[in-house]
Amino acid sequence: MEKIYALASDHGGYELKEEIKRHFDEIGIKYIDFGTNSTASVDYPEYAAKVCRAIIGGECGAGILCCGTGIGMSIAANKFDGIRAAVASDTFSVRYTRMHNDANVLCLGGRVVGVGLALELCDVFVSTEFEGGRHAKRVGMITELESTHR
Repeated sequence: MEKIYALASDHGGYELKEEIKRHFDEIGIKYIDFGTNSTASVDYPEYAAKVCRAIIGGECGAGILCCGTGIGMSIAANKFDGIRAAVASDTFSVRYTRMHNDANVLCLGGRVVGVGLALELCDVFVSTEFEGGRHAKRVGMITELESTHR
């Protein structure tokens, strides 16, 4: 079954999210857009929650969140058990957070990265697999921290 990506943004990441949608349409990546639908001011935690719930519930396999910096979205997303959200602005970090941390949410800053770089980061995110092995043990340790410190 093909992975479906959950996409969402706040007003600061709206334009970038729209570019990602166009790019995904061009390359045939399936997604669900959870909003927002304009540059009108909204509260980013609401949109992070929509994406995380879609991943946890199995509707989507991973997600991409955009806000002004990517940081607020990542903080909100990482409050959900089972979500491993990473802010990144370089391909090395995106590749290795997928390979070693099994990150399932990529957070991007619409005011930090340009569209060209952001699309490249998305391409790396969707094409890189988790390596497992010794990294699976560490991801398991993160899961254990979730269950013992919430």
